[in-house]
Amino acid sequence: MTTHSTRITIENDPRWAAVVARDPRSDGQFVYAVKTTGVYCRPSSLARLPNPQNVEFFDTAELAQAAGYRPSKRAAKDQSEIAAQHAATVAAACRQIEEAEELPALSDLALAAGLSSFHFHRVFKAVTGLTPREYARAHRSRKVREHLGNGGSVTDALYDAGFNSNSRFYAAADHVLGMKPADYRAAGQNNDIRFAVGQCSLGAILVAQSERGVCAILLGDDPHQLVCDLQDKFRRANLIGADHAFEQLIAKVVGFIEAPALGLDLPLDLRGTAFQERVWLALREIPVGSTASYAEIAQRIGAPKSYRAVAQACGANSLAVAIPCHRVVRSDGDLSGYRWGVERKRQLLERESR
Repeated sequence: MTTHSTRITIENDPRWAAVVARDPRSDGQFVYAVKTTGVYCRPSSLARLPNPQNVEFFDTAELAQAAGYRPSKRAAKDQSEIAAQHAATVAAACRQIEEAEELPALSDLALAAGLSSFHFHRVFKAVTGLTPREYARAHRSRKVREHLGNGGSVTDALYDAGFNSNSRFYAAADHVLGMKPADYRAAGQNNDIRFAVGQCSLGAILVAQSERGVCAILLGDDPHQLVCDLQDKFRRANLIGADHAFEQLIAKVVGFIEAPALGLDLPLDLRGTAFQERVWLALREIPVGSTASYAEIAQRIGAPKSYRAVAQACGANSLAVAIPCHRVVRSDGDLSGYRWGVERKRQLLERESR
């Protein structure tokens, strides 16, 4: 934030020139606030120009609001229009990324959007929760998974997803798929996944572990259904029933459920998009006994407008309690949904609050 108090300083500031010219290219770069009215506007606002001595600049509308200013009626309307414009701009950029053989340069994406590279990057991340590069990587990952999941060849999946060399594809494959491409195509064939089913106060629980770490913690009412869910996820993997050593792992998870203060420190095999993994990491930072809203998590990962996507990432979590999505609630405190049932969510939070 930069504050100016004299007419000489304001009139020599290029931002004031943008306000006088009502330059739409400056929208999103800063806002100006008027001390005598207590409101702020974007540079292109058609409101009557204020006395320069009463003006101060802020980098964002959020900073202006934090300083006690409120949006003008015109600014509030402008913000809705800007949000719609940004959504359309980002949608076009996403199509450009998806249709390109290689990720377009940030400057080319910004030029097509009619924005500066800095402004475009900020707008894209605010709308999608991802940078353009992260979005391209997530899109590429999805195409690889779809192609291999439909029985396509590894080579076809490689080039269809935009990898222009075998080395680049195989270097990224372990993170993208969690296993070798041929193994993913075969629904986990050649991968050993050890699992065990037990009982806890929340009902049935299944814990599964790959070579990389715990890949599933499932809760439910029917133990058989939990095993079926695991089989559906890894249809051709080598599912190995628990031995005594592995049962100690499930006992550790059950112990955490019954007494959250014990903590749970396990190696995890995370398999999600770049955005989902950012959300899951943020969830693991919520202390035991505390909660956070979907909007707060969106704010923490630098995507304040992506709270719906945060909720979807919570729903995609297959590692109950290890990734504590039960600690995320609505802004009004309502427990909202939970993959394993709201009542289980309530019980988990009650235990942690003690």
